[in-house]
Formats: sequence, C-alpha cells, structure tokens
Amino acid sequence: MNVAMFPGQGAQFVGMGKDLYNQHPLAQEKFNSANRLLGFSITDIMFEGDTEALKETKVTQPAIFLHSVIIYELAKKSNPDMAAGHSLGEFSALTACGALSFEDGLSLVSKRAQVMQAACDVTKGTMAAVLALADEVVEQVCRDMDGVVVAANYNCPGQLVISGAFPAVESACKVLKDKGAKRAMLLPVGGAFHSPLMEPAQEELAKAILETNFNTPSCPIYQNVTGAPTQDTGLIKENLIAQLTGPVKWTQTIKQMREDGASLFTEYGPGKVLQGLVKKIDREGEVQSAVLD
Repeated sequence: MNVAMFPGQGAQFVGMGKDLYNQHPLAQEKFNSANRLLGFSITDIMFEGDTEALKETKVTQPAIFLHSVIIYELAKKSNPDMAAGHSLGEFSALTACGALSFEDGLSLVSKRAQVMQAACDVTKGTMAAVLALADEVVEQVCRDMDGVVVAANYNCPGQLVISGAFPAVESACKVLKDKGAKRAMLLPVGGAFHSPLMEPAQEELAKAILETNFNTPSCPIYQNVTGAPTQDTGLIKENLIAQLTGPVKWTQTIKQMREDGASLFTEYGPGKVLQGLVKKIDREGEVQSAVLD
C-alpha cells in the first residue's frame, strides 16, 4: 500500500519551487494565485530571498505548503492508500487528498502561521532535540521540571523534541544529559510549538478551522495527535485544533501505517527529512521522493 507524506517547518530552502514555476504552467498558476491570496509575493522570498526572510513562520509555513501541494499535483499518478503530514504537513496532506480546497488550505496555513507567531511574541519559548534516550525517560524528566516543558515531536526512536518555556527547556536539557542523552540541544526555532504555550493561538485557529468547509478525504489521514487514521471531517477538525498544543506522534503514525499494510512511503515537498525518519522507525519500509512527469 502506498503512503503520501508531507514535511513540516524546517524543510525550506532558498530557491524552493523556482524550477517548478519555470517548467510547469500549473505551478505558475498556483504560485500566482498564492501571491494574490496572501497579499504579498511569497514567490520572491521563496525563489530569490534570503534564508532569514524564509525562516519567518508567516513565510515558511505557506512556502512549504505550496511546494508540497504543487509537487503532489504534478507527480500524482494514482491516489495514495493513506496519507500523513508532519505538523504543518498535515494541512498539505488534507489539501492533497481533497479534504480542503487549495484556497482554504492556504488560508488556514497562513492563519496558523500568524497566530503561532503572535503566541511566540507573547511568551518566549523554545524547543530542544533529545537524542539517544528512551521516550519514557524524556517524558518523566519533563513532568519533574518546574515550569512548562513537554514532549512535542516523537520523530523516531531515540529522537524526541521537547518544547516549552525557555528556562524549563534549558533545565530539562541539563538533566537529560545527566540521564545519558547523547545530545540535548536547543533548536533555532521561534517558539514553543506543540506545547501549552501555544494556547493563545488555539482559540483563533479553532474559529477559522470550524468555519472552513472540509470534504471527506480520498484516503485515511493519519493525524499527528493520535497517530491513527480517520476520514471523519468532524474528528479531523478536532485533531487539527488539538495539534497546536499537542505532540506530533510521527513514530506512532509510521508504526501504525506499517501495521495497516503500508509498504511504499513517498515524500511530497522540499527535502528528504521524513524519508530518513521512516527508515529509522522501520527499516523494511521503502521510501522515495516524488517523481515528476
């Protein structure tokens, strides 16, 4: 069974999408439409901008969404049997599989980026990658800390990202190193994504999600907060809202997909991060980047 998977924030690079724009009329149409819908020229930043400008959340999230959805449209040869996206990538997956229109998907991603950035400005938080330590140990250390710090991204066995208030994350890193973590290092991110510190953004995003029309996706979507598949639009909305403050259960998602018969994982979007994670979760899973016609 075939899986379509879509990357999240961090996969961006300057120049992304320029070749698509130059070579494919469909890509030109989508990118030009995005410039109008967003109210600024995201293509200028994606194609010719600098790294710092592209790293801004309000730019990064729509940029990766656009790159992923356009590549999916250009590469699609048959519908996947299941789909998933890492954090932001969940919106790309839902759009690719017909649950959201291109316009609604881009609008929600843009809104999500804006409210997340606003929440980051209110409370200074951060994230840290913890390597070579059991998930249970990391979770317990987070529970024992004073202040807000939680497990945020279950990327693969031995790679868990924690998120929360700066002092609490910094203190947790020191304890985790003492517990035997190979590395516990702060990440260059703008805030404490997938933690309770995103609660100020949740209400506003929830309103936008609930007001948006969702169609039944063409295949089951394995959602981040549960790691389980669904095609129920009500549940999809609930899980999307919960995702802002809840963890990305990528390890659990890939394991569940493999149990459900997944064999080939195709990544749509910039980079190969998700392919690497899949191989670390289950070596038997076959991975590939999308191939354009």
